[in-house]
Amino acid sequence: MNFQKNVLLKNYTTFKIGGPAEYFLIIKKIEDFFEAVKFAKKNKLIITVVGGGSNLLVSDKGLKGLVVKIENTNIEVKKKLVLAGAGTRLENLVNFCKSNNLKGFEWASGIPGTIGGAVYGNAQAFGTKMADLIKNIEAIDIKTLKIINLSKERCEFRLKNSIFKKNKNLVIISASFLLKKGNKEEIRAKIKEYKDYRKKRHPTNFPSAGSVFVNPEIIIKNKKLLKKFTELKDFNKKGAIHTGYLIEKSGLKGKKIGRAQISEKHANFIINLGGAKAKDVLKLIITAKQKVKKTFGIDLVQEVQLIGFN
Repeated sequence: MNFQKNVLLKNYTTFKIGGPAEYFLIIKKIEDFFEAVKFAKKNKLIITVVGGGSNLLVSDKGLKGLVVKIENTNIEVKKKLVLAGAGTRLENLVNFCKSNNLKGFEWASGIPGTIGGAVYGNAQAFGTKMADLIKNIEAIDIKTLKIINLSKERCEFRLKNSIFKKNKNLVIISASFLLKKGNKEEIRAKIKEYKDYRKKRHPTNFPSAGSVFVNPEIIIKNKKLLKKFTELKDFNKKGAIHTGYLIEKSGLKGKKIGRAQISEKHANFIINLGGAKAKDVLKLIITAKQKVKKTFGIDLVQEVQLIGFN
């Protein structure tokens, strides 16, 4: 087991921010995870599991305990199901499905991160959620060191949420998806459409953790707000409001603290201009919450996970 000490986590997050892990281990075989847990228990270390490092803001101080990065990347088709290891990058799964004429995952093209992280946060885009495609999830219970199979219903998927966010003892190791056959050219066209959309509207030229907040699925009834912000009527028809709109209309688009900035291209992204600190990103997150609450009366729900903060 190749345990490393004081590994800078900024090298393992899409934000390129984060201090050192006390212990760090990359796992490619799930059997090694059991040994890692035994090591952690023997040395009384807290275990933190990461995948692709997207949707994460790691403290500048780093993390005590053992950080495990899961990199099991197997993908296969078995009995009409696509099985993928938790460490599989979403982009690799998209390409696998394209090569096998399987439709359903086109929406995930261009999203950084892994299957495990996408299941954990019930990732979604363009009207499709991970939960829509999942058959079941295989996970390890850290307490009992047993592998368990969870049906989609048992995963308790909700808006950008799942049982795995509540029960930190459950570590996702693989997922199976029920997909349908499709036309390869149509699949290619959809992938290109979604990639082009992201390139045009998202700040892909700077490190970030993706969308900072969940788009609120609410209806605005306040007449004064509807009169002042006429676009809210259109959002009401859709049943969800773009958080980027709320932050922008709260006057925060382009706001900087240190080397962190609320993106001028998409206000639901905080970008690292180079050398940004986690504390500055956190200040921008808090500021966005406060300003949107004051302007619209809406409590933003954070999508980015904070780790290593007291």
